[in-house]
Amino acid sequence: MLAYVGLGSNLGDRAAYLLAASSLLSRLPKTHLRRLSSVYETAPLGPPQPPYLNLVAEVETGLGPRELLEALLGVERALGRERKERWGPRTIDLDLLLYGDLVLEEEGLQVPHPRLHERAFVLVPLLDLLPEGRHPALGLGFAELLAALDASGVSPLVL
Repeated sequence: MLAYVGLGSNLGDRAAYLLAASSLLSRLPKTHLRRLSSVYETAPLGPPQPPYLNLVAEVETGLGPRELLEALLGVERALGRERKERWGPRTIDLDLLLYGDLVLEEEGLQVPHPRLHERAFVLVPLLDLLPEGRHPALGLGFAELLAALDASGVSPLVL
């Protein structure tokens, strides 16, 4: 199954956290890291905090959606993620964005990610990997969804 994972960091060495998370993703059981989007610097949502670095990873996985989500939470814990404040700053954030074309809503698990279509910082890197992609639940193209948003706070990172 192809799944797409959003990665973000806005504390410490943001690029190093993204690299470490990508490395840990590549080592998950039954999972192969296929591709990474470009990295983008993005304006934060929520309380005042530093800007984020964001990217999207494409993984091929034999894990079920719940197993994959639990594995992503394990990566966050391994990299020191502390959940203190909703939408607050974080060393690393991993979100299960898409799991194939699955549409699922269970306690603690919703795919596609429930705010995927509202977040330019997710849609921009996702379009790097899926330029013709469509939201499985809404039936709209990701490019169409992005066109309805303000993406001015999303800038490609130039190294």
